[in-house]
Amino acid sequence: MAATRKIDWTAAMHELRGSRTQRPAGFLAARGLIAATSAKRRPLVVAGTYDRAAIMSAAVAAAKVHQARTGSTWSEAMSVALKATWALAKAARASCAH
Repeated sequence: MAATRKIDWTAAMHELRGSRTQRPAGFLAARGLIAATSAKRRPLVVAGTYDRAAIMSAAVAAAKVHQARTGSTWSEAMSVALKATWALAKAARASCAH
């Protein structure tokens, strides 16, 4: 006889859900704000390289807005804004490369 194996599907699905990456609160709003205002500022990617000063200034501006909207701490607001800004910069660099 073959050995039968029982799977606890509820526990397996909870484990899968827990392993997914979670977006921080306000991430999409911060990314939209940065994308909307990036036309007025310096580009995040210049000649295929990241402009770190432009990325930081865009993140600081987005963090100020995020903090005012949500009432979060400065470190939380900067964390969300930097993640959103780097995501946009990486996407811009990838689109320039192709």
